Amino acid sequence: MKLASKLAISGLFLSMGAAGAAAAGDLTTESFTKKAALGGMTEVELGKLAQEKAENPQVKDFGEMMAEDHGATNEKLKELADSEGWTLPTTLDSEHKSDIEELAGKKGSEFDRAYIDLMVEDHKKDVELFEQASASDSVDESVQQFAAETLPTLQKHLSTVEEIDSNL
Repeated sequence: MKLASKLAISGLFLSMGAAGAAAAGDLTTESFTKKAALGGMTEVELGKLAQEKAENPQVKDFGEMMAEDHGATNEKLKELADSEGWTLPTTLDSEHKSDIEELAGKKGSEFDRAYIDLMVEDHKKDVELFEQASASDSVDESVQQFAAETLPTLQKHLSTVEEIDSNL
């Protein structure tokens, strides 16, 4: 199945299947942290892939920003989880792995377009998820704070990738 179709069908937070789950009203501390961890790990891997495979310098730079920013966010989430005694996924599930594999099969401008399209959709979902988590009574207060602190970075990512998208 094509990556764009998978996104439309599954509502991935590419990473994170989350916007759909959150909209359904079942956002919990556990569901949010799992989606955030899987999404963050995926963003790092895709960012590294973009640094290697992208043709457009803006896309390469965006990939670098994704790997760095999501790597740092992943560490903060891991520290939070460790302090609270929560378990986070440490490896990607098959769905996220297949998304990475599909992009890995592309190169040059075809890769650039697919990656940027995915990042626009992903970051729209990320922003929605993190907004919901930061305001949700069903999410632990420390997770609400983490989501609120992370949200400006995700909004910056969305703005940046939308600008790149308009220039491709």
